Amino acid sequence: MEENKTKNKKKIVKPFIPLRDIVVFPNMVVPLLVGRQRSINAVEEAMSTDNLLILAFQKDPKIEEPGIDDLYSTGVSAKLIQSVREPTGTMKILVESIERVRISKIISDKKFFACTTEEIKKETARDKETEALSRFILELAEKYVNLNTSIPKEFYGTLTTIEDPSRLADSVAGYLPLKFKDKILILETLDEKERLKKLIEILNSEVNVLEIQKEIQNKVMKKVEQTQKEYLLHEQLKTIQQELGKETESPEIAQLREKILAAKMSKEAEAKALEELGRLSKTMPLSPEATVIRTYLDWLIALPWQNQTVDNLDLEHAKKILDEDHFGLEKIKERIVEYLAVRRKTESMKGPILCFVGPPGCGKTSLGKSIARCMGRKFVRISLGGVRDEA
Repeated sequence: MEENKTKNKKKIVKPFIPLRDIVVFPNMVVPLLVGRQRSINAVEEAMSTDNLLILAFQKDPKIEEPGIDDLYSTGVSAKLIQSVREPTGTMKILVESIERVRISKIISDKKFFACTTEEIKKETARDKETEALSRFILELAEKYVNLNTSIPKEFYGTLTTIEDPSRLADSVAGYLPLKFKDKILILETLDEKERLKKLIEILNSEVNVLEIQKEIQNKVMKKVEQTQKEYLLHEQLKTIQQELGKETESPEIAQLREKILAAKMSKEAEAKALEELGRLSKTMPLSPEATVIRTYLDWLIALPWQNQTVDNLDLEHAKKILDEDHFGLEKIKERIVEYLAVRRKTESMKGPILCFVGPPGCGKTSLGKSIARCMGRKFVRISLGGVRDEA
């Protein structure tokens, strides 16, 4: 069953069309758009003789003048059924593919694409293994058609009427939207059983992907339906409450309101928090906006609005701590003591912010820790967004 044996040693010269990103299998009727001038000349050459030409398949679609190394070795002979010239200079043709051929040589001294081909001997074995492989392909094709809504259901019915295993494999690989490399693999596999086995592997992989896609789609649809249902119920509840003249808060909103009032925020912060809480109560719970508002309110509530420490503004104590923690830096330590003296004199919580500037490792962070220690405050280190500390 070696399908790669040739019928005879005679080589046939035929015009050919190099196709890009498309694979045509035997026993297919397909429309093609021909644009390259040498390809158009090849069609006209076929029309002037026996209407037969070769469909070749390019490895790289960017190449305009493909040589023998730029084409896959297996092509397909085809009969030209119809051709129409377009005003743009291109040509639309309809061809019926016949059988696989081996492209052995490109003839470059002609105005049209021409090649030398050898017919490939077709041998089939009708045994139980081949029948089993064919049935498995039909099962996978049925699953594929059911999962892929773009494939008409009638396609599977057509497959069930095909008795030839080789033609069955070609029909499935030709009409299903498989990857280009997978189609080429099936086209170039000349042994019938091997072709069936490789097609089963490809179909099995494609079916698994489609099943996962359908599962994801079902989950998304369920989530969307649930969200829409909750939104409608939420809107209906709001309408009913407005009609009755009373609006009851959800337990979550009521709990947040209690936390906001218990946080003892400033008047401005509390007013803003209650305003955002009102927005949250009118927003769908699962919407992105609700998540943002809830996070903002959680941050406001978590801030220590009334938690304060009593500052130790003893200047002698401050000098002692600064000298213990740092050697030198006299001007900086003097400036810090002056800052504390002003704070002690004014007895105000508000004041200028100390800013230390310098390269990594010069002592900016350690000075901050020393100030916190001498004042009896907690030290918190916060890196601003987009800023990182090399030290």
